[in-house]
Amino acid sequence: MAVEKDLPHTCSQGEKGQCPNEARRDFLKYSSILTAFAFMPNMAVKAADLKLEEKLVSAFEKVNVTLNINGKKRKLSIEPRTTLLDLLREQLNLTGTKKGCDYGQCGACTVHVDGQRVLSCLSLAAMQDGKKITTIEGLADGHELHPMQAAFIKHDGFQCGYCTPGQIMSAVACIREGHADSDDEIREYMSGNICRCGAYPNIVNAIKEVKNGGQKV
Repeated sequence: MAVEKDLPHTCSQGEKGQCPNEARRDFLKYSSILTAFAFMPNMAVKAADLKLEEKLVSAFEKVNVTLNINGKKRKLSIEPRTTLLDLLREQLNLTGTKKGCDYGQCGACTVHVDGQRVLSCLSLAAMQDGKKITTIEGLADGHELHPMQAAFIKHDGFQCGYCTPGQIMSAVACIREGHADSDDEIREYMSGNICRCGAYPNIVNAIKEVKNGGQKV
């Protein structure tokens, strides 16, 4: 801490940037807290009934974001580390978007951000400020299913259904992107979405029907 006191508090970045000395102090503060929790004896933690995660989270400042989610404007205060997937599921109760691998490899968490498909498990919520987000809950028009949802039902494009929300969101994007002109092209641009039940042929048929039917997606 003596080193920190000796640092001159000068900054040439003005109000828009963080002073290097302030950034260093923040780093020292947070790393000290992490170290303290890491070496705290297990019995002491239990005896004090401390909730380590809550204590650790409280050390970090929250950020304010404004998101347009399924047509509704939401003003939120979130932790900088929060992923878009966790924000949707844990804070907004939009559980249609699924957490599969949490490594961006299965596609179950696919949503649309400003019309583009995005893996929400790899996207920080704080980076989506001001953007338009659409989840599986936002595709239908009231009680009227989106054409892709109806096509998945018609062609049995799912079995267990866990991957289905992500499959449908990617399928819609696949057509919007102009990558649904053949079976091979559909398979290529849907390859990031894994169906462990193996419903791939039916998924391809559902996408082809919507594409060939000229329905608005």
